[in-house]
Amino acid sequence: MSEQGARRGQEDAWWRQLYGEDGAGGGAGAGGGGAAGDAARSGAAPAAGTPSGAGPADVGPTDVGPADAADTLDERVASVLRTVGPPGWGDRDRPPPQPSPADAPDRAAPAGDAPDRAAPPGGPAPDRAAPDRPVPDRPAPDRPAPDQPAPDRPAPPRGETPTVPVSPAEPPTRRVPVPPPPPSEPIPLKASGPGAPPPAPVVTYIGDRPPTYEAEPAALPAADPAALDELVPDTALEGAQYGSLTLRAASQRGDSARYRGEVRRDALLTARFGAGRHALILVAVATGRPAVEGAHRAARDACGWIGSAVGRSCTQLAEDIRADRRGDLKAGLQRLTDRSYGKLRARALERGGPPEQYTAALRCLLLPADPDCRTRVFFGVGAGGLFRLRDGAWTDLEPVATDHGASAPLPATEAPARPGPGLPHGPGLPHGPGTAEYPVRPEPFLFHAAFGRPGDALLLCSTGLAEPLRQEPAFAAHLADRWSTPEPPGLVPFLATAQVRAKGHAKDRTAVAVWEA
Repeated sequence: MSEQGARRGQEDAWWRQLYGEDGAGGGAGAGGGGAAGDAARSGAAPAAGTPSGAGPADVGPTDVGPADAADTLDERVASVLRTVGPPGWGDRDRPPPQPSPADAPDRAAPAGDAPDRAAPPGGPAPDRAAPDRPVPDRPAPDRPAPDQPAPDRPAPPRGETPTVPVSPAEPPTRRVPVPPPPPSEPIPLKASGPGAPPPAPVVTYIGDRPPTYEAEPAALPAADPAALDELVPDTALEGAQYGSLTLRAASQRGDSARYRGEVRRDALLTARFGAGRHALILVAVATGRPAVEGAHRAARDACGWIGSAVGRSCTQLAEDIRADRRGDLKAGLQRLTDRSYGKLRARALERGGPPEQYTAALRCLLLPADPDCRTRVFFGVGAGGLFRLRDGAWTDLEPVATDHGASAPLPATEAPARPGPGLPHGPGLPHGPGTAEYPVRPEPFLFHAAFGRPGDALLLCSTGLAEPLRQEPAFAAHLADRWSTPEPPGLVPFLATAQVRAKGHAKDRTAVAVWEA
């Protein structure tokens, strides 16, 4: 009974220290935890030699000595862990207290406690602070099975520090979220369902079998270390949007040139002159002669010289287009074209080559940026194509040549009698040795002005794309299907459609398309 009372006194003293109740009240509570207090609670007679009227003042330090003996280091650590730690800490290795038979009256129900806990006559009032104090809720420790005996732990001697190692507390398990399993099918990037259009199949060629050459480039053209600025990329891509028109342009080496390592002979120029509603957009496509050295230079020079001439006359040309003065436009543009071909002939003579080889087929589009003007002007010289896509069907707009004779160069002392509208004044066409023997342009001048309706698509192209459009119905139907969408295609889809191959057509390709909003 003295050991049970010492343990109870130790626990009561510890809880008073934890809740800061040391002092006068603590002293009273401490006295109730000794042997006399235990005897009073259990109803037993006081021990011999203990006066019956002894009060709390008679209980000295000797009454709390046994409590210090049972207060070991592992008991304190486990108690602190049970109080401030997570559930289950500090109770892993602590056996549950086993009540003894003599202890049973102490653990009776509170209803029967009142008579037994009455103070003896002349004695102090029983201490009810400890039983009446609310105990904080603590989780129930993991108790061993009832039939498992509690291990006996010897108490350390008085005045000696216990050396029993404290078992490390296990940290609480942490639940890690498991990521969801990957979907069995890829997530579509576009809307799908009954109302969504099916994705268009990828088409790389038209016909029963693929073309002879590979679809991707195989060899690069030879380079001159002293003329690296003359290198031509395999593919050129351009796009713009002004007013009611959307422009897409692409130029690419043909399958034959990619396989043989030849340079692209098609040249593409897109330029804007002016600003705002008065701006004028020029798109020029030129193709050099096949199997001629320096043919790509001739195509590039033809585009550059016609671009410079149009840029100097852009204001007047834009006004003529808005006023629909087609006669003046044709005369002025023909003069500009003749001047550009005269420069090509002069460049050939400078290089010491025949002028009929240093030339190119030239085809151009003039597009006003004014949204109220839908007139599109085509002019040029040489082979190629001009088509219109309307309501899913192609229409060949290639104009009939009215100028069947080539223009002859003007003498050095003779100037144009009347410059065309918007054309700058200046000397006549280039002249020099050999100019009388060669015409200024090799083929008739072509001119056509078209009015664009909303939904139309105007296509200007070189021979490499015009021939399969005219000769392969399946190829023409494929392009019409891909370019008849409500919205104009982007640059990459436009290039993917323009480079669809057809067997027997391996030339360079250049396509310029204009969609009307």
